[in-house]
Amino acid sequence: MKPNVLTPPPPDAEARKAVRPVICYPVETLPRPDLDAYRALRDGLEPVARVIIPARDARCWSIPAGHFCRIHCHEGPQVGDLNLFNATNMAERLYTGKTRALNGTHVGRGDQLFSNLPFLRPMATITHDTLDWYGFDAFGAAVHDVIGTRCDPYTHNLLSDGGMYHQCCHSNLTRALADHTGLSLTEAEAHVHDVLNVFMCTGFTRDTGQYFMKASPVRPGDYLEFFAEIDLLACMSACPGGDCSSEHSSDAANCHPLAVEVLRPTGPPVGWAPLPVSGYDRSHGRG
Repeated sequence: MKPNVLTPPPPDAEARKAVRPVICYPVETLPRPDLDAYRALRDGLEPVARVIIPARDARCWSIPAGHFCRIHCHEGPQVGDLNLFNATNMAERLYTGKTRALNGTHVGRGDQLFSNLPFLRPMATITHDTLDWYGFDAFGAAVHDVIGTRCDPYTHNLLSDGGMYHQCCHSNLTRALADHTGLSLTEAEAHVHDVLNVFMCTGFTRDTGQYFMKASPVRPGDYLEFFAEIDLLACMSACPGGDCSSEHSSDAANCHPLAVEVLRPTGPPVGWAPLPVSGYDRSHGRG
């Protein structure tokens, strides 16, 4: 919440406010995936792995480059918090900030999920979304956001006068990553990063600019599908907020498991090859 205004507006206040916005990152020159080439493979996909993410818990799985992955609403409305890593170098991971800057606050079909600096390349391309009909509603909300961080025990502790809750998505991801990699909890926690909130319906209030959530429109049978542009290690938490209609970081919400499928196409998309990391020379002006 913003404090009450103390500074009187200057005479030209309305003129300053009326200045037209400028898009920070014009994307006309951004390389775009050939969705038709991906779509041509979807009818012949062979399932090669299936993972169930238990309610209020997390799991890891691998997605080889050139494979598809589908995150399914399995039993009931449920939100998932997704982390992505380069499977051979965990220093390269999903960068939601730049993904948001290049695609918008929420992602959908045709959007690409970018990795962090100094790598900055597409890690995955969203190829299908059964919730694409939702768009933006009257509240300014949409699904699959890259604006929220993830529910975590530190914020819960801060806002609950010292409460301890261990099924927050941050803790779920930390445990799952530690179990999968053999890292200690402390080592694994350092790798956990801001998430793609799969199926979550969110926005910002127009009067106070506060991040809000509302009941996800997802139902059993819905899924989000993406194509792995590089070898990926994925880690996802089935959020303790369930469909996030009321609260998160709580045992009170009705929660459900999520299902994940990894699918192998008959061959690579026409003209496809994994993209190299950023071509910037990293001299930072001192080359």
